[in-house]
Amino acid sequence: MPDTSSNTLVLYDGVCGLCNGLNQFLLKRDPDNHFRFASLQSEFAASLLKRYDINAVDLDTVYVVADYGQPSQRLLARSDAVLHVLGQLGGVWSVFRAGRVFPKTVREALYNLVARYRYRVFGKYEVCLMPEEKYRKKFLDLVATQPS
Repeated sequence: MPDTSSNTLVLYDGVCGLCNGLNQFLLKRDPDNHFRFASLQSEFAASLLKRYDINAVDLDTVYVVADYGQPSQRLLARSDAVLHVLGQLGGVWSVFRAGRVFPKTVREALYNLVARYRYRVFGKYEVCLMPEEKYRKKFLDLVATQPS
């Protein structure tokens, strides 16, 4: 059974160069062990998103389950998800919490622009990348059969 004491689960496009790069960024800046990950292409993510009536085939959307595994768990998507994750990093990155002062339509337009061109700019893998062994336990789609 995976460790769900962490409170932030990131559901990402496993073949996206930008998404995988951001995961690496988060892994290296997570001394408090806050973050867990799962690829949107996994059965784990599909099962979890189904609980929220969401079809995981939309790979243009990053999702975050805040308070994952807790009664208060909630799903965030797109720009809300990105701002939540950056805010969870602490330190200088907490400034991104202030991004919520911008109208959601503006944040979503920027998110959509990045999502549309991410493969062209950052590349696309043929298959989901495997994380380094030291990080593997943080990828719940690799260690769990059913989400919490």
